[in-house]
Amino acid sequence: MFYLDGKSKIEIAEEFGISRFKVARRLETALQDGLVRLEIHLPAELDAERSEALRVRYGLSHAVVFKSAHEDPDDPGLSTRRLGVVTAGLLAEIVTEGDVLGLIWGPEIDALGRELTALARCTVIQLCGVTPLRPVNADTVGAVLRAAAIGGGAAYPVYAPLLLPDSATVRMLREKPGVIEAVSQYGRVTKAVITVGVWGPRLSSVYEALSESEREEYERQGVCAEVCGYLLDAEGRSIAPELTERMIAVTFEELRRIPEVILLADGVERATATSAALKTGLFNGIVANSGIAERLLE
Repeated sequence: MFYLDGKSKIEIAEEFGISRFKVARRLETALQDGLVRLEIHLPAELDAERSEALRVRYGLSHAVVFKSAHEDPDDPGLSTRRLGVVTAGLLAEIVTEGDVLGLIWGPEIDALGRELTALARCTVIQLCGVTPLRPVNADTVGAVLRAAAIGGGAAYPVYAPLLLPDSATVRMLREKPGVIEAVSQYGRVTKAVITVGVWGPRLSSVYEALSESEREEYERQGVCAEVCGYLLDAEGRSIAPELTERMIAVTFEELRRIPEVILLADGVERATATSAALKTGLFNGIVANSGIAERLLE
């Protein structure tokens, strides 16, 4: 009755005229004697062993590792879509009513937005502008708008570039309607989802927006990763602080005040960058494929 019919211990006790404590004892005895056996079946795409190993190794609250699919040359976005599916499932579990969810910009977040089907009522805020190589339109902020629609809360998209020519332009744009509303909400964020980029073409939000001389200089300084547009070396140290003044993005100081910050990473080419991001201490959760997890555990 308890396991198959879903009846409570109190309902069973009333039906049999015994105490609920006696019901509890009998259920406990049934487990101990093997009369009842419980089996836990994780979704086939999840790697439970590496998930737990990664969580313990880096002291994380959440670590979800999904098994790497064989790359399909006709479908290069398969891994990113799987990352979106798994992350959507995690957010459905951990986002609670009243949360303020912050989302970075990027293709992984686009994939997450398309896979979201359930979310507790929450406010959704975009944590940075978009790459200047793409037009700023509804498509680039679609994940924020979709997440807010599913969660039934307010949306704060950022219709502005991530990297701008100078600090004066940043200050001007930060005062524009639609940008100031979002940026002023960063201190309220309770959960955030952030991606990690690799220093190189098509793998970074800012690489191709910089001049060749700037790219060469930052490479000499040891840059290997990018988080929210900010550059990191392999030890998680910040490089090129001067770029901070040219960006519309949540700062590392603001990220540190957010109770839960989840890092997304897919593709083994991001392993070193992911390691650098984790060394910043900004993150207490990760969603990654088994290829990255294996490299991190090595």
